[in-house]
Amino acid sequence: MKQFTSFVRKEFYHVFRDPKSLLILFGMPITLIVLFGFALTNEIKNARIVVCDYARDAASQQIISRLSVSNNFSIHQSIMSHEELESSFKSGNIQLAIVIPAHFNDDLLHLKHAQLQIIADASDPNTATTLTSYAQSVINSYQQELRSYHKSGLQIIPEIRMLYNPELKGATNFVPGVMALVLLLVCVLMTSVSIVREKELGTMELLLVSPFNPMMVIVAKAVPYFVLSLLNLALIVLLSVGLLGMPFQGSVLLLFAVSSLFIITALSLGLLISNSTSSQQTAMLISLMGMLIPTMMFTGFLFPLENMPVALQVIANAVPSKWYYSIVKSIMIKGLGFSAIWKETLILLGMTIFLLTISFKKFKTRLA
Repeated sequence: MKQFTSFVRKEFYHVFRDPKSLLILFGMPITLIVLFGFALTNEIKNARIVVCDYARDAASQQIISRLSVSNNFSIHQSIMSHEELESSFKSGNIQLAIVIPAHFNDDLLHLKHAQLQIIADASDPNTATTLTSYAQSVINSYQQELRSYHKSGLQIIPEIRMLYNPELKGATNFVPGVMALVLLLVCVLMTSVSIVREKELGTMELLLVSPFNPMMVIVAKAVPYFVLSLLNLALIVLLSVGLLGMPFQGSVLLLFAVSSLFIITALSLGLLISNSTSSQQTAMLISLMGMLIPTMMFTGFLFPLENMPVALQVIANAVPSKWYYSIVKSIMIKGLGFSAIWKETLILLGMTIFLLTISFKKFKTRLA
């Protein structure tokens, strides 16, 4: 037992002296609990909505008051014109709008029924369905209270309108996410592994001592994957539109131009990983685990980013696929032009320049 105890003690020493083992043992459970407990939930909180109150009477104020106290909604300024309402939806500033017509309270008391309109951004059908359900629940609660007070069957009839995706097709949500996921993973993984493979096989030394400019080596490595990724993008778009019935309202040229920038961003990230690792296994592990999980969690096509704590929302801003996902939805589903996506495009450009600069600086042109 003495020898057995010594071996057990030795293994404990090895574990506590190895930061990587401690990270796996304690860091992973803590991270997963935080993510699954606070970030990965389909419940929507503080959704950005507006209420167009044309009635401005007691009934409309009661509805607005009930919406404002709900933690599911965050009411922005009141918009009085439909033109302003449409532009707010296109820019992504709001997710839901409730339009209360004039004489709402009078219709409710004298005609025993009144109508209002609920408009949702259905480019994300899951979010739109959930938000309209929340709004209807608030309205139904107020309706039940009116019925018990007036002892009559007063009825509030909500008219629901789904913008951009009236049929609530799921493809409008997951296709942009799949595009971001596939392009990022393929570019990062293939680029990082291709350069590390040269190091392991010993052919990188031959390339470095050749008359060819060393910087051209890594550029030449990236070009084939850039071209193949564009072909991959074309295939995804064709399958989505032709097979899944995905709407395509915007410019094909603009989509491919912005996608080219995103592909270069992903290739730059792959180059950075390849310059920081010495084995294909390490490069594959970093590329898969380091890109797959953040892309799925922090892009927005699986879990609403608005639900996450502020710290995680800040981290999500560093994930390139988040910005590309927003761009694809704006172009394909909403049919918007460059004026609506220039901020996201500028962020992707900044990320690309930053990653390329670090990649070139870390690229070793000497063997020693």
